Amino acid sequence: MPDQTAADQTAAEPAPSRPGPLRGLRVLEFTHMIMGPSCAMVLADLGADVVKVEPGPDGDNTRRLMGAAVGFFPAFNRNKRSLSVDLKKPASLALVRKLAAQADVVVENFRPGAMDRLGLGYAALAALNPRLVYCSCKGFLPGPYEHRAALDEVVQMMGGLAYMTGPPGQPLRAGASVNDVMGGLFGVIGIMAALREREATGRGALVQSGLFETNMVLMAQHMAGAAIAGRNPPSFADPAMQKPWSVYDVFDSADPGGQVFVGVVTETQWRGFCEAFGLGDLLADPALATQSQRVADRSRYLPRVAAVFRSLPKAELMARCEALGLSFAPIAKPSDLFEDPHLLASGGLLPIALSSAEGAPGGAPARPAAGLPGLPVALDGQRMGLHRQPPRNGEHSVEIAREAHLSEAEIDALLAEGTLWAPPVPLAAE
Repeated sequence: MPDQTAADQTAAEPAPSRPGPLRGLRVLEFTHMIMGPSCAMVLADLGADVVKVEPGPDGDNTRRLMGAAVGFFPAFNRNKRSLSVDLKKPASLALVRKLAAQADVVVENFRPGAMDRLGLGYAALAALNPRLVYCSCKGFLPGPYEHRAALDEVVQMMGGLAYMTGPPGQPLRAGASVNDVMGGLFGVIGIMAALREREATGRGALVQSGLFETNMVLMAQHMAGAAIAGRNPPSFADPAMQKPWSVYDVFDSADPGGQVFVGVVTETQWRGFCEAFGLGDLLADPALATQSQRVADRSRYLPRVAAVFRSLPKAELMARCEALGLSFAPIAKPSDLFEDPHLLASGGLLPIALSSAEGAPGGAPARPAAGLPGLPVALDGQRMGLHRQPPRNGEHSVEIAREAHLSEAEIDALLAEGTLWAPPVPLAAE
């Protein structure tokens, strides 16, 4: 793994940034894993005050995930405050209901019926707060499947994405939680639409975002293709898949392991590409004069292209492609992205503390902090920043209880009985 920049080495205090456009918006979050946390994180990044309600005393189980899921909590819980309570106790429910009565938005992604059983479902909270926008991030929208449990893998398998990703007969989930993250984003879109409507009606709404339905948005192009062609399309890992453009492949360079994807997708690019890489004979070949001819005969000229690319160092190959305006990309691994010059220069990486990943190998992260991606949007040229590190479990329990107008005696009693939980306050350095 390459060395990270000095800014990534420690979990520094977030630098002050301009107030986000959602400042003043109050959000109460009951979530775990990715879909719900990512939804609430986007609202927090945009300036909303997001209170993450965690089950005391241990907090969100996502903190303790291991293996491929070890990064879930620090990746999707920045810019939030943590309230740790025992929701099985009436006093905790009373506190949460007070907060809901003052909130603009609730986000939840627990199993169907779980919030209703706690008395925290949409109907109950809307009766307390008619202006509340309540977002449920679920596996399925209402219908025959709505009571099923779902994971990203589940909806990728049943929704055709795994078929389109893996080799024939070997369905394979995508290498990231694409539906969880997109489902969270669709939840944000629904929340923003409901808040806009509330301006006109004065009333909140129930927003529902479905994991399976999110997957279907990704499948729309392939469903359309199947309807047009009259057959299922081949998967992207199928060697028989017909690429739609002249050059659209991963190639080896002269550097060992230095692979580069190159796309040549227009007639203008084809001419420039052949001239720049010494392939004038391909340009002069009347059998390769059009895109459709080249697509049908890729096996005839791609070995020539591959041989030219293998003769060039990776850096030179990419420089030539960039000069020509071709689509190209080095094949990066996750650890390579910490040093990506564009992400570093554009403010695309936020220095996120990793201590909340309690399931880290050996009990502690290899680094205390890392540059993790911020929102991929800019407002007036400014990226959304970091104003709170992922919280410790219960880090803000006491201050949130005070904001709900509980007295110090009431707070002390809740802490003593384990209804409210807060981490020990570290002793000041002498």
